[in-house]
Amino acid sequence: MPRHHHHVYVIELSREVLYEARFRKANPDYLPGQPCVYVGMTGLDPDVRFDKHMAGIQANKFVKAYGLRLLPHLYAIYNPMPYHAACDMEVEVGISLREAGYGVWQA
Repeated sequence: MPRHHHHVYVIELSREVLYEARFRKANPDYLPGQPCVYVGMTGLDPDVRFDKHMAGIQANKFVKAYGLRLLPHLYAIYNPMPYHAACDMEVEVGISLREAGYGVWQA
């Protein structure tokens, strides 16, 4: 039986990301004061993936420029999971956070 090793993860972004027009346009329902985050999915440990983003390795532009820290309280209960479940969960977590007024970026 294959071992599940995919993870959804959430990275807190500095509020300075709100100066980026693309980020603002993607978040018309952002509630001021709520966190700004990046939601991703990986086959790596989320800590390793975060480090790669920050080092510029397969990095999201907003994470490299504005990434602060992982927010495991928003994702740890789901991990690890099979690949297809992680793909679906990445979308669901993003939707849920947007509904809560977060600013969300997804690749």
